[in-house]
Amino acid sequence: MSPGPAAEAQAKSLSLRLFMACLGSAELMTAYLGVQLGLYDALAPAPATAQRLAELAGIAPRYAREWLEQQAAAGIVEVDDPHREPEERVYRLPPGHADALTNPDSPHYVAPMAVFPVGGIAGVLPELMKAYQAGTGVPYSTYGASLRGGQGGLNRSVFVNELGGWLRSALPDLHLRLRAPESRIADIACGSGWSSITLARTYPRARVDGFDLDDASIADARDNAAEAGLSDRLRFAVHDAAATPPGDYDLVCVLDALHDMARPVEVLASCREMVAARAGTVLLMEPRVGEEFTAPAREVERFMYAVSLLHCLPAGLSEQPSAATGAMIRPSVVRRYAAEAGFANVTVLPVEHTFHRLYRLTP
Repeated sequence: MSPGPAAEAQAKSLSLRLFMACLGSAELMTAYLGVQLGLYDALAPAPATAQRLAELAGIAPRYAREWLEQQAAAGIVEVDDPHREPEERVYRLPPGHADALTNPDSPHYVAPMAVFPVGGIAGVLPELMKAYQAGTGVPYSTYGASLRGGQGGLNRSVFVNELGGWLRSALPDLHLRLRAPESRIADIACGSGWSSITLARTYPRARVDGFDLDDASIADARDNAAEAGLSDRLRFAVHDAAATPPGDYDLVCVLDALHDMARPVEVLASCREMVAARAGTVLLMEPRVGEEFTAPAREVERFMYAVSLLHCLPAGLSEQPSAATGAMIRPSVVRRYAAEAGFANVTVLPVEHTFHRLYRLTP
């Protein structure tokens, strides 16, 4: 029995949608090759033929030609004359595309968007299937360096370009306080350290301590701080944020991390103790998801659900017992966790960002 006209239209629409998703996934993989092999970095300074790109990036000329042709077909690079012989064509990376693909401090930096899902998630799909069947989780370390670097790269641009301004505009009292000598900041789940580095640069008189459970992330953070010339003012340590609080602070940050944690209430309770003696503030940055579930959802919500399904929830479930929060940590959930942790006040800060929402918690 054939489906009716309405069902057939639905089938065609879904088929087209999934074809476009397949196309996007395949092109994302080609961008991953461009990032990881240094092809965009090699092409950004000056136009090049396939042979020249092969020499600059250390890849085989035939692969360089195919990659350049595909990137031109996709509209990522430009070609001087498509009708010339393949070996004679000259390709260039437009300035805006170069900024988005090769400048880690650009507000438009998008290269980690390729590294994060392709290198960081695709390889663990067999482990995800096992976890789904067993009801277990996938530890953060299993996702490897590509996810660590991709996630750190995505947030780096936010921290470098936005975090200092958010603190100045949305938390002026705290901003003034952190400019004073002897002020102290703790960065919980600091990852590769870009948030800690930004905080140290924004508040040169403050001492900044970064903590994370992941040894590899702390090693990356120390290297990044050294490269930034901030090793003398930044301290990084492997520490469980849900365990004994490491000291007294004016500001404790948990940035884009609470939703991944198995014991978020315990972590927040520890953070509350860390700011209690100085009557300080806890700052959360969490996904900007809707106040309630909707379906179908807007694109950002769909993205957050996909990331949650593939990484955030499995990572949170890798430790038991687990709150199993995932990336869909709606404001009501944040308020509930904060209340259970003993906070008296939770304020959603007046900060507009496509992907992130900021909360101020005070004891």
